[in-house]
Amino acid sequence: MRRTLDGTDRRIAAALLASPRAGWRELSHCLGLSERTVVRRAAPLYADGTLRATVVRNPAHFPGLVPMALRIRCRPARIRHLAAALAHRPDTVWVDVLGGGDEISAVFFLDGPDARTALLLRDLPATEAVDSWTAHTLLRVFPTAFRWTAGLLTPEETARLAPDPPTAPAPPTLQHGVDAALITALSEDGRATYTDLARRADTTALTARRRLDALLRGHVLRLATELDLALLGAHAEALLWLTVHPGALERTARALSTHPQVRFAAATTGPANLLVALAATDLDALYTFLVTTVGPLPGITAIETTPLLATAKRTGLTRRP
Repeated sequence: MRRTLDGTDRRIAAALLASPRAGWRELSHCLGLSERTVVRRAAPLYADGTLRATVVRNPAHFPGLVPMALRIRCRPARIRHLAAALAHRPDTVWVDVLGGGDEISAVFFLDGPDARTALLLRDLPATEAVDSWTAHTLLRVFPTAFRWTAGLLTPEETARLAPDPPTAPAPPTLQHGVDAALITALSEDGRATYTDLARRADTTALTARRRLDALLRGHVLRLATELDLALLGAHAEALLWLTVHPGALERTARALSTHPQVRFAAATTGPANLLVALAATDLDALYTFLVTTVGPLPGITAIETTPLLATAKRTGLTRRP
């Protein structure tokens, strides 16, 4: 995994954030680089794990899945070990150490009520490093157009790579055999070829392509490129816990979820009813977002801002130490 990227690498990585399955030729036309340069630069970034492509499920379309966000208070001396242990659980999607150094935020996609009960009544109480926790069920996860590119792409370049999707049709009914195989394959490699996807799903490449397109347009799945956003200049990531009047919750969530600096938004149970994950270039940009984007929205009565100190897992992929 790289510690720094040069200017060309950063533009390529930013483009792959906007369009995780963009082809090399598409990237070269968009960025004004030769296709050979794109391949020569991008392939090593995937090979060493700096860039990783994956897919994230929308829990609203998976019956039985229980999505939860937990804030776990723990002993500072053991927080990295606990974060690593949570990251290695197959049911965690995000695991972050929060700015105070004694709290972890984790998003779980749990396989039903029994798994939720086991986590809250067995696993956490039995973990010595855990002092306390609060659990927040994700009532609705809002589709986000994550197009944060650190200003490395022009709006025209971003629009060419990731144009606004057409009006989404009704979400397709899940085909458990084919779709499960596609999701497993894409979670391991979000840039797998349609031939590879077809082989994993025991179908044809054309069927795999059509099926994936239907799942993406119906917001059943979201493609994602995972990388340390600090490599592109995001040095101030934070979670915002917003308290919003119920009548304004839907409007507020949709307004924030489409902001280019927002990477996740969900309505939750608990004292704060809207969770927003933000990636800003620096503390000044974080302040500007709070004042100029959050501040004018009517219906927000309280906000808690918790900066991220370290990340152990993102979009279902464990980070290297």
